[in-house]
Amino acid sequence: MRVLTREHAARVDRCASEQFGISGLVLMENAGRAATDLLCQLQVASPVVICCGKGNNAGDGYVIARHLLARNYQVQVLNWEKPEKIRGDARTNYRILQAMGTRIVEQSDASIASVSQILADACWIVDALLGTGGSGPPRHPIDAAIEAINHAQATRFAVDLPSGLDCDTGCTPGAAIEADHTCTFLAAKPGLIHAAGKAYVGQLHVVDLGISTEIIQAALGEQA
Repeated sequence: MRVLTREHAARVDRCASEQFGISGLVLMENAGRAATDLLCQLQVASPVVICCGKGNNAGDGYVIARHLLARNYQVQVLNWEKPEKIRGDARTNYRILQAMGTRIVEQSDASIASVSQILADACWIVDALLGTGGSGPPRHPIDAAIEAINHAQATRFAVDLPSGLDCDTGCTPGAAIEADHTCTFLAAKPGLIHAAGKAYVGQLHVVDLGISTEIIQAALGEQA
């Protein structure tokens, strides 16, 4: 089984974009679609609450929301970061959801009681708060999001890795999602298979991102 560190995963993404012309939007779409397919294989049940941060991991969450809506699931998107902080490809997918008329709850505008009720009503919660680039203890309000999600009774599904878990070491320097399932892309990450992280990962699933072995080898300087 191939394992990619944080640095290696970033190099593969850059290589796919810069040398092979696969844009970040395409990679985000592939990731969200693959995660949606896995959720359906796991017999995800409505309502599904998708908790998003502000980076590419949030963008994956927005894509998942769109594809679940297209498959007639009841979906609620809960943003834990302010909309103006969402950038790049994630913002593009955020705007697509807005154009579709999807109801997006902004945690900064909602009451604590309403956010707690949204999570309490969920059958499944998708963790799209922090991606592989995150390190150190999660800052506010993401730390509060993690605590709230862990207190909910829903099945927890982490996108790429449980938020708060270090990609390379499996350590949890602060709050971390206690996932039932983790859907990681392209290859396992060291922290997901390290003994320190196993209690947070749940069942690990590695899904395709549409990146060939040729691209991985080019990114890592490996011989074909």
